[in-house]
Amino acid sequence: MAQSIPEMYGSLVFNDKVMRSKLPKDMYKALKKTIENGTHLELDVANSVAVAMKEWATENGATHYTHWFQPMTNVTAEKHDSFISPTGDGQVIMDFSGKELVKGEPDASSFPSGGLRATFEARGYTAWDPTSPAFIKDRTLYIPTAFCSYSGEALDKKTPLLRSMDVLNKEAVRILHILGNKEVRHINTTVGPEQEYFLVDKDLYKKRKDLIFCGRTLLGASAPKGQEMEDHYFGALKPRVAAYMHDLDEELWKLGIPAKTKHNEVAPAQHELAPVFDTTNVAVDHNQLTMEIMKKVADKHNMVCLLHEKPFEGINGSGKHNNWSMSTDTGVNLLDPGKTPAENTQFLVFLVAVIKAVDEYADLLRISVASAGNDHRLGANEAPPAIVSIFLGDELTDILKSIENDTFFNNKHTVQMDIGAKVLPHFTKDTTDRNRTSPFAFTGNKFEFRMLGSAASVANPNIVLNTAVAEALSEFSETLKDVPETEMESAVHALLKKTLEEHKRIIFNGNGYTDEWVEEAEKRGLYNLKSTPDALPHFIAEKNVALFTKHGIFTKEELNSRYEIWLENYYKTINIESNTLAEMIQKQVIPSVFTYVEKLADTAAAKKSVVADVSVASEAALISRLSALADTMTKDLETLEADTAKAFTLTDDVLACAKAYQGAVLTDMETLRKSADEAEALIPDELLPYPTYDELLFSI
Repeated sequence: MAQSIPEMYGSLVFNDKVMRSKLPKDMYKALKKTIENGTHLELDVANSVAVAMKEWATENGATHYTHWFQPMTNVTAEKHDSFISPTGDGQVIMDFSGKELVKGEPDASSFPSGGLRATFEARGYTAWDPTSPAFIKDRTLYIPTAFCSYSGEALDKKTPLLRSMDVLNKEAVRILHILGNKEVRHINTTVGPEQEYFLVDKDLYKKRKDLIFCGRTLLGASAPKGQEMEDHYFGALKPRVAAYMHDLDEELWKLGIPAKTKHNEVAPAQHELAPVFDTTNVAVDHNQLTMEIMKKVADKHNMVCLLHEKPFEGINGSGKHNNWSMSTDTGVNLLDPGKTPAENTQFLVFLVAVIKAVDEYADLLRISVASAGNDHRLGANEAPPAIVSIFLGDELTDILKSIENDTFFNNKHTVQMDIGAKVLPHFTKDTTDRNRTSPFAFTGNKFEFRMLGSAASVANPNIVLNTAVAEALSEFSETLKDVPETEMESAVHALLKKTLEEHKRIIFNGNGYTDEWVEEAEKRGLYNLKSTPDALPHFIAEKNVALFTKHGIFTKEELNSRYEIWLENYYKTINIESNTLAEMIQKQVIPSVFTYVEKLADTAAAKKSVVADVSVASEAALISRLSALADTMTKDLETLEADTAKAFTLTDDVLACAKAYQGAVLTDMETLRKSADEAEALIPDELLPYPTYDELLFSI
């Protein structure tokens, strides 16, 4: 009999229910204290947990364990060790100690370190993160861990994320206590990352070098039909896709990943999966797992899941919406307006803190989503522009204006609002429309950061958000810490009014796709960092270094290393794309042009041999056109190869190198593509060396 969903859900996770049943009561309490309060884990507790974890894992068929971590590669890493331990008499026992649980030693030399580690400095450490539950996958026990170098520098994305969560927790609790909410002891940030993706047939995928090496098509004439009819969005699921989604849900549920919503997206062959909110750290781990499982399940269905931000030219790319909020240990969402004056004040303080944080560190938010792939998507008509702004909706904007102007707020029921004295009208999520053009939109009780590309780790934007909001709250606390309780209401009002006056430029409720907004944003002094090389130098700007080092998120050395890695990743990505395109043009496209030209010439000659004065004008015209395109491609290919070689000589200066690839090489690739796509449109499908957009997008 098949398992029910409640039985299936989390069945491969070492969760609270399993810990309670497997651990001695005192050990369970000690572990829960570590998880909930961040206290130090004693070795005897670790040993007890390790025994229980190994017992549970082997009962469920696991033979190995791995410390699962997230180096700065945008994918996860793992090294598998078996539980076996020789006994000396030719036998083995299954063994796993607390020391093995809490610390591992993978080779750190070949992971990106941005100069933090030399090649010969190989030692690195993984450290168990007990706040994210262990799980079983492919008969291996996966232990989520942080990853650092021998000298202690963070070489991963989890370590700074955990640091940022701690900092925001500290500053949020501090301001709440100042405001009189003494009950709260802990704040968690929560995230629900929606995931967009494409599905293509595996057999077709295997015939496209660009998809295999780059994850996106570098060539391809548009299909006769794209997304213009808007009939794919929320349309009925095709049987093959529905079967895939069903299996995907089951695999995710077994791992305790709360997959909730699935549907067709706008572009043909594009789909979306959305989970229920979770604690940020767990949500990041779950999203990394989700992307991996998506690909594995697709493979079983003879499909390939594409997670590139822009796999096809001329139709929507794929994003990942980061739904972010803050919740107290007393069960209150701090971005949910309440019905009482105290709740109103609390909500507005945190709302305005986010506004201040986003305005002051808009460059960091843009950088947090920067990649070669996402540059193709941002600013196109399916994604937010590269300009960061906040959408609040008319009602909330009017409320903030009333604070700034010292006027009463009147809604349709004429309820008046003033900080602490008058009641903020209780409004539901639906009082704000969903502005699809806004990069950072308030959607009722959370902010939706929509600039992320589909392949990205959600760690980076949440590190920035947590830290920037913590800084704003810290400044608020410094302003209010010595204010007497009797004067707190007016002091808060004055603080909010001043903050709004200074940061209202970031609020924009209009259409982010228009040229007028670009001009308006420039007048307001907002950043418009169009490409990754434009954005990344801001990462090591003085104000941003000061922010991260003040709160202990990154050292200056860690920041510089990430800056180097980011730029290296950018130019290496484009270098691979350039080399792939050059090979496809040289070995596939131009030969297919010659093949068709030869066929046309043979046809014309055959016609002439039968009827001497017959017209071969159509064949001649096509031969001339294709020959001209082949000549243009040959010339443009030489330019691309020369500019790529020249750009690659600049690798000692990562910024100059990235700019050379972003400027000359990408431009050359676009130029070369035009001729190739024009030729493709003229050549019969059976003579083309790779599947067309028609086949890729409409074959499933």
